[in-house]
Amino acid sequence: MDGSARPASQGASDGLLTGGEALVRALRAHGVTRVFGIPGTHNLEVYRHLPAYGIGHVAPRHEQGAGYAADGYARVTGRPGVVLTTTGPALLNAAAAVGEAYADSVPLLVVSPGMPLAHPRLSTGALHEMRSQTEALRGVAAFSHRVSSVAEIDTAVARAFTLFRTRRPRPAHIEVPLDLLTAAQVLGPVRRAPSTPPPAPAPEAVRRAVTALCEARHPALVLGGGAAGARAQCRALAERLGAPVVTTAAGKGTVAETHPLSLGVSLHSPAVRKWLAARDAVLAVGTELSGSDFWTDPPALDGTLLRVDLDPDQMYAGAAVDVPLVGDARLALEALLAHLPGDRHPRTPRRAPHARVDVVPDGRHARGAAHSEAAGSEAGYARVADEVAALRAARDAETAARDARWIPYLRAVREVLAADAVITSDSAQCCYYGALPHLPVGPEGRFLHPTGFGTLGYALPAALGAKVAAPHRQVLALSGDGGLQFTVQELATAVQLQRPLPIVVFDNGGYGEIRDEMRARGDVPAAVDLPPVDLPALARAYGGHGTRVCDPAALARAVTEALDRPGPTLITVPEETP
Repeated sequence: MDGSARPASQGASDGLLTGGEALVRALRAHGVTRVFGIPGTHNLEVYRHLPAYGIGHVAPRHEQGAGYAADGYARVTGRPGVVLTTTGPALLNAAAAVGEAYADSVPLLVVSPGMPLAHPRLSTGALHEMRSQTEALRGVAAFSHRVSSVAEIDTAVARAFTLFRTRRPRPAHIEVPLDLLTAAQVLGPVRRAPSTPPPAPAPEAVRRAVTALCEARHPALVLGGGAAGARAQCRALAERLGAPVVTTAAGKGTVAETHPLSLGVSLHSPAVRKWLAARDAVLAVGTELSGSDFWTDPPALDGTLLRVDLDPDQMYAGAAVDVPLVGDARLALEALLAHLPGDRHPRTPRRAPHARVDVVPDGRHARGAAHSEAAGSEAGYARVADEVAALRAARDAETAARDARWIPYLRAVREVLAADAVITSDSAQCCYYGALPHLPVGPEGRFLHPTGFGTLGYALPAALGAKVAAPHRQVLALSGDGGLQFTVQELATAVQLQRPLPIVVFDNGGYGEIRDEMRARGDVPAAVDLPPVDLPALARAYGGHGTRVCDPAALARAVTEALDRPGPTLITVPEETP
């Protein structure tokens, strides 16, 4: 159905729409086919019109879960996720998800009713009344737009989708006053966001970048979430330059983590940070190069810093940029590839990925990273692959004792998942210490992690959104017992959806990271050891499946069975707590 046309099933005079219908019409005109939310007294006029416009609905059990599900949907589809809440507490329940979407540059639209246009400034005690919903959401969203007429609803929706299409994607909030939802007005054709092509970097900036990269002998690529739309170009550029690739958590899998040039998610490693600081040219694509990427203060870079980013503000944030390339990542990298010398057909190296060597080359003097050697000969390319393998070995050696508890289980999970599987992650030790560096992902797959805001409870609802977005792809949620219980009620939503969903939970009896931090400070751990919960039994109580495994082989079998079984299967892996 064309979203600009009013459904024949509606019987009012031609062109006469309530605010609720105008909102649904505008969403459909911008390609929205699915919303996540919970109906309430104040948003029923919106729900009334969803079926007629062909918009499906998923009802999580909490608005925070609705926000994370819409976030997962957006990350998998590349289209905005839409959350529909009612007033007051429901909107605030979704605010944490809005903050996560802002930090991770996810296109998320939250729509809510608000107090009537003429609502008095002083409190009246009205249901769900709060001082200002727009002020509350402005603190976590790119903007919060309270409309003042039915006709303005089109404008607000078009404004949000213009942001999503032309600028760094970030969440937006639209508030429609209660009296406007039911007020009827004659409206013309629906307003749409313009189909604006993505911006390309300035030719002069491309020329400067090509010069800098040609002169570099030890280049490196740092890929963030903004590089996701340029996966093929990132790989081609790395191979053209013979440049090792390291990613942020948001950029995980942009270049296959089994590629000989890939260091994977390694910016947290002291060895990799030291190596990166010594590169004579660093090309950062779609990343803030922030403390949340490095897990500490970013290192000072000795060489030339080139940045590709859709957001011009990033050229002034953090480290000083030597060569700014403001624009779409795919267009920027295609321009670089068109002007860099060398073979236009990416080379496939013959050596086995991630061969291990015993000595880590000194970052300042390592041979093989030079463009003239690595990009010009198989021998040079192999030397870079050796350097990358050594750095990966050094990274893993730094945390071998800590990470050993997760690695065998993560390998078992990887072996039974398809290459294009979607893995959702939580802010849990098994995820950021375990899966980020040790569970390889390629461009055909996806790894969804709550990076910048660091929220808990993301994995389960985000997996639901991912499964709604891609019902024929495998989806697996990975969490800890503490984080899972922030949104554990979404097991009920997963049962209702009846789609296969393994949920792997490493159970360390509470908040393991905070427990470790307290001990590191010399404190006696407090409020971090939680009473045990039989999580598999809880999953069964919701109508799903649950089991407990104690070795990697059993986990592989349980995940394999869960991928073929309708509904959720919660699989706990007990961890010994010190």
